[in-house]
Amino acid sequence: MLVSVNLYSTKSGEIKKFLEKFFEEPINLNDDLYWTKKYNNPIEIVDIIGSFIDNNDKYSIGMWISLDPGILINISDYNADLIIRYMFERFPY
Repeated sequence: MLVSVNLYSTKSGEIKKFLEKFFEEPINLNDDLYWTKKYNNPIEIVDIIGSFIDNNDKYSIGMWISLDPGILINISDYNADLIIRYMFERFPY
């Protein structure tokens, strides 16, 4: 089962700055305003969700995740903790 993380921004360079800080290495992007990555292990996205919420005041970006085909969930300050808890309940490995 593949899950995806999608980042978007209206400000050029914001996604690149966030990803370079998160991955701690230089990142090359084809699109400055959109980034997506698919993960085989759903629990792997918990780290990037946490980093996104911890740093959302520093970067002008938004995040959507997809846990099921055709369903996107917007990550915000209000739902991030609940989504992370749900991830560990739904995918307990």
